[in-house]
Amino acid sequence: MGNFEWPWQYEFPPFFTLQPNLEVRKKQLQAWCDLLLAYHKHHRIYTLDVKEAASSPLFSNAKLNRKLSTEGIQAVLEDLRVKGNIEWTDKGRARCLVMWRTPEEWGNLIYRWASNNGMTNTVCTLYELTSGEDTAKEEFYGLEDWLLKRALKCLERQRKAEMIAFDTNEGVKFF
Repeated sequence: MGNFEWPWQYEFPPFFTLQPNLEVRKKQLQAWCDLLLAYHKHHRIYTLDVKEAASSPLFSNAKLNRKLSTEGIQAVLEDLRVKGNIEWTDKGRARCLVMWRTPEEWGNLIYRWASNNGMTNTVCTLYELTSGEDTAKEEFYGLEDWLLKRALKCLERQRKAEMIAFDTNEGVKFF
């Protein structure tokens, strides 16, 4: 994993202040949303703690001595929630799940892998999908369990897979 490439806005001090003009703010929030998702994807982070994130490099540029305000962070997260990229895990909105790909997109990637590798009409354990050597080079390798199950549920709805439980394991059969 190489170094994360920050967008040009990250070096632009006004980026860290919510802009009063609604059109400018809309573009600013989109840039923040893109940055947050790219950052989480690059580092393969699936959760965000708001308090920790406020002082992390994501929202705080030490070189510029600038931070996005709590109000700004909440605006970015609300935008992402509306778009379906985050989901709050608590009523106080202190932690959220981050989805840089939707469960449907993950499901499509997994199904493409299963089809391309002759895995249709066979059963794979969830462990094999996210931790097996056959998937080590796949983008879904290391995918967290909660997101994997959501992706597989999407495939079930499309009648492309069926989740099954056996012994103490969980698996999926691809059609």
